[in-house]
Amino acid sequence: RISGNQLRYISGHALQGLQNLKVLMLQNNQLERLPDDAPWDLPNLLSLRLDANLLSEVPAWAFRGVCSLRHLWLDDNSLTEIPVAALDSLPSLQAMTLALNQITHIPDYAFTNLSALVVLDLNYNDLQEFPVAIRTLSKLQELGFHNNNIKTIPERAFAGNPQLQTIHFYENPIQLVGKPVSSFLPKLHTCKKCSLNGATQIQEFPDLKGTSSLEILTLTRAGLSALPPDLCEQLPRLRVLELSYNQIQHLPSFYRCSSLQEMCVIQAPDTTAHIPDTTLPFPFYILCVCVCVCLGRGLQHNQIRRIESSTFQQLTSLRALDLSWNMITWIHPDAFASLQSLMKLDLTENQLSSVPVAGLGGLTHLKLRGNVELYDAFSPDHFPRMRVVEMPYAYQCCVYGSCDSYKAAGQWGTEQSHADEDLHKRTAPVYPVHVDTHCPFCPCDSLLGSWPVRVGLWFISLVALLGNSFLLLSLFSSPSYLSPLRFTVACMGGSNLLTGMCTGTLAFVDALTLGEFADHGARWEAGSGCQATGWVWVFASEASVLLLTLAAVQCGVSMTCARVYGKLPSFGSVRTSALFCLALSLTLASLPLAIGVGDVWILAFLSALAIATPLLSTALLAGLFLSAHHDEHFVFADSNGFTYPPLLGAASRRG
Repeated sequence: RISGNQLRYISGHALQGLQNLKVLMLQNNQLERLPDDAPWDLPNLLSLRLDANLLSEVPAWAFRGVCSLRHLWLDDNSLTEIPVAALDSLPSLQAMTLALNQITHIPDYAFTNLSALVVLDLNYNDLQEFPVAIRTLSKLQELGFHNNNIKTIPERAFAGNPQLQTIHFYENPIQLVGKPVSSFLPKLHTCKKCSLNGATQIQEFPDLKGTSSLEILTLTRAGLSALPPDLCEQLPRLRVLELSYNQIQHLPSFYRCSSLQEMCVIQAPDTTAHIPDTTLPFPFYILCVCVCVCLGRGLQHNQIRRIESSTFQQLTSLRALDLSWNMITWIHPDAFASLQSLMKLDLTENQLSSVPVAGLGGLTHLKLRGNVELYDAFSPDHFPRMRVVEMPYAYQCCVYGSCDSYKAAGQWGTEQSHADEDLHKRTAPVYPVHVDTHCPFCPCDSLLGSWPVRVGLWFISLVALLGNSFLLLSLFSSPSYLSPLRFTVACMGGSNLLTGMCTGTLAFVDALTLGEFADHGARWEAGSGCQATGWVWVFASEASVLLLTLAAVQCGVSMTCARVYGKLPSFGSVRTSALFCLALSLTLASLPLAIGVGDVWILAFLSALAIATPLLSTALLAGLFLSAHHDEHFVFADSNGFTYPPLLGAASRRG
């Protein structure tokens, strides 16, 4: 082993006498050329690694002394063509990789003398045409030419490869696949895996007749719009089907795909709750996504709208079904009834308002996040084996008692892979899970959580409503001059009156749903009432803060102007400033909804901003009482008890 050095050249004499050497590792050097006039004399060498060097060509006689070679690595070099002459000296070669080079063309006769080749890797090159030279490789079992620039798969492309088992040709701009596939793969009866991803121009499903042994089929990120009705007749042994990122709108019946185990017809940071259950006789975890919003592999990322009763009928071996990121609006009540082995079901980001539970008793993973019209929770009795649950609303997790602690959604991905296979083998009884649930801003029993908070909120609501109403009445019913400071305080009173109304709304909702808020929480969050309450609360709170700042600045400016110029700022300038504060508050309240990031933020305000209400109300009431005792001198007091100088009376007399 001489790998990982700075070698640029190794002469043929350097390895002289190593007649019994079987493995030579020269990767990760800086070899620029191989010996030609005096090649290495290693008659028993079986494995040669020349990858990750700087080779741009291989001399014709470079491998003349290693005629017993079976494994050859030439990947990650700078080759621009296949070293045809050099490979003619390797009749025993079984595996060769030429990936990560700059090869653009392969001659039809390139592999003529490689009759024993089993594995060929041509990935990550710049091939423009399908390598028809592989037709001479009768023993080829694994072929990879993904990440090239091949646009066409010709007819009879694999006619000379009857033992081919695995094909990887994804990430090519394939526009045409030769038809019929009985000519495309005429003798491919033992193929087990076929991967065709990224062929965006393919709009028709390839004809796979003649590949009856195909077990894994991947056709992602193509342009497929429909599946053939006889798909299962063509592929009776299919175990894994992945058709994500297509434009499929309708699914045929998979009745005859009795061996199908995984089907993917299909992504935001989530917050996941993790509760270990110490009451069970074996390790048991429930994972639940709690998404607190105020609104609000695979067949995923398609355009499927309906799931009929016959679509998945009799797929008794199906264990994983991914239908996420589609447009599914309706699922037949018996669509999953025959899926006896189903353990993982993903319906994320669809348009469902209900999900049938018949046949889903064996589920361990259920994902329904993003179905904003799905309001009802599912009883744990329907899913006795459940370990992972993702729901559109956190309140639907309450029945599982699983929102007590959090971790990122990416972290629980590793939890899913442990012991799924032997879950059915567990014979120990499953006992109910009893865990207190406390989701931030997503309570289960009641909106306000506790009686001290509930009583306090009722008190705050009454004080804010009565105090600010009395303040506005006294200011606007008085026949005296409406000074700039009185106008500012009136605006503050109006904004705090709105805050009191929002507080009262929450108290009223809490009273109506006391003890059963989890049953109504999803509809409350998704409804217009929550949106409106949150928006008004943010607007009123922002306006209160800005107007309070304006009042403080106005008092300071008034004192300066009265002392220096002998007069106060005009009413028009103060009114303009107040209107600007209101407009800014309106913008700040509307911006989160406009850009779609304010749902959780607004909901947080629904619980957090109640703290500011008694302070603002107290300040306004203090100002009101001072105004009542000083007919000519209006004094304003803020929440910290600071009293501003009595300038209003002098200003009124001058006016």
